Amino acid sequence: MKLSHKESDALRIIRNYLVHMNRTPTVRELTKGLGYKSPNSAAIVINGLIESGILARNSEKKLQLKQRASRIEGHIHTVEVPLVGTVACGTPILAEENIEAFFPVSTELARPPYQYFLLRTKGNSMDQKGIHDGDIVLVREKSTADEGDIIVALIDDEATIKEFHRSGDTFFLMPRSSDDHHKPIILSNDFRVQGVVIKTIQGL
Repeated sequence: MKLSHKESDALRIIRNYLVHMNRTPTVRELTKGLGYKSPNSAAIVINGLIESGILARNSEKKLQLKQRASRIEGHIHTVEVPLVGTVACGTPILAEENIEAFFPVSTELARPPYQYFLLRTKGNSMDQKGIHDGDIVLVREKSTADEGDIIVALIDDEATIKEFHRSGDTFFLMPRSSDDHHKPIILSNDFRVQGVVIKTIQGL
């Protein structure tokens, strides 16, 4: 399927809105993002994507990205995901919340409409799970976790990556390290789940 340059730009903007804002952009927002002055020009691009079967309008007349193959003309669709700093994989450290950069990530990994962020890890407490010092991890934002998930937890405003386990009202954040000096962190409700690690990404 061949897309025009503006259609590709519009699709990128729409996917970014889905990842970062959990919604599609308005026509006015898309007009601005495409560098148009008139919403009629953006409407033409939108209609082209609708005719191509990539977009649709729901019952509320809002744009909806249809679920379809993630490749067009053999190119992988990507969304821009923010790198928001460094998180410890050892003793918890304060997570840097300033966005350092944006990186394109395949929508096969960062699947709309979920929100994602990237973190640079520090320490070796999760090396047996393939997370090493200096790696980048892709995290899906979530406030809850399932048994055995690798999570980013916020403890007293400090963040750490650990394996999540629960027994009754007690929570265990377990290291998975070749270094046995790392110990489990045992908590009640005095922490928050920030997200679940989806994948370790190398080469960003």
